[in-house]
Amino acid sequence: MNETFERLLARAEQLMTRIESALPQPLAAPDWARAVAWRYRKRSSGHGVLEPVRHLATLGLADLKEIDPQKEKIERNTLQFIQGKPANNVLLTGARGTGKSSLIKAILNTYAAQGLRLIEVDKADLTDLPDIVEVVTDRPERFIVFCDDLSFEDGEPAYKALKSILDGSIAAPTPNLLVYATSNRRHLLPEYMKDNLSYSHTDDGEVHPGEVIEEKISLSERFGLWVSFYPFSQDEYLTIVGQWLQSLGANTAMVEAARPLALIWALERGSRSGRVAYQFAQDFMGRYPVAT
Repeated sequence: MNETFERLLARAEQLMTRIESALPQPLAAPDWARAVAWRYRKRSSGHGVLEPVRHLATLGLADLKEIDPQKEKIERNTLQFIQGKPANNVLLTGARGTGKSSLIKAILNTYAAQGLRLIEVDKADLTDLPDIVEVVTDRPERFIVFCDDLSFEDGEPAYKALKSILDGSIAAPTPNLLVYATSNRRHLLPEYMKDNLSYSHTDDGEVHPGEVIEEKISLSERFGLWVSFYPFSQDEYLTIVGQWLQSLGANTAMVEAARPLALIWALERGSRSGRVAYQFAQDFMGRYPVAT
């Protein structure tokens, strides 16, 4: 009888072990010494992990041209943050390919030696932000949670999770963590013509936004610092082309010869963005490399 009971007990313990392994586990702290940038990833089992980014982009602030006002704002806010002074969560919005994400990468490279760290989180995983906050709360480093190309559709759960972390939780803000997000939308949610129907008018002609509009701007307003990016002029575009060509080894004569080709490239793409400038430089230097 005892033998049978012991076998049943052993099988029950094995079953419990399997069940526990299948259940979501608390987020474990990684070896922070392995990297300065991390990606939050969800396993198929539902477990979240922080994976080190082993190959960082080598961008520096000097590599980014024609966005000096934006650089100044981001650098000032980040310096305040790593020095332990008050600083704001940041929303970078504007035209595509104008350097929003590149600026965040350059800031990390510039200040990683001073304790700045970055955790990239996909929009779908923003509901797990409280777990990430819990893991980094007692760390001496300063963490930027980076959300790239952020936008929401109506009713997405990640929308409310981010609102709570930014400025809506009963818990005090974590002093060593900020959220930096990039988006092509200023208010992060789609806006429709029918939303205008929610506006109300007073007797003296004043216009007041309705609940629909208020809800759509409530998330972006929780970012303390807004940094806007704008489409580049032709001259600004050519300056960026020249910078990328030189970084890839082009000499002055090659840069001058590339200018008309760069304009044709932009015309074919329908855009004069920094991304298009970089793509042209890659193509040009692949076809006409500097002789060695």
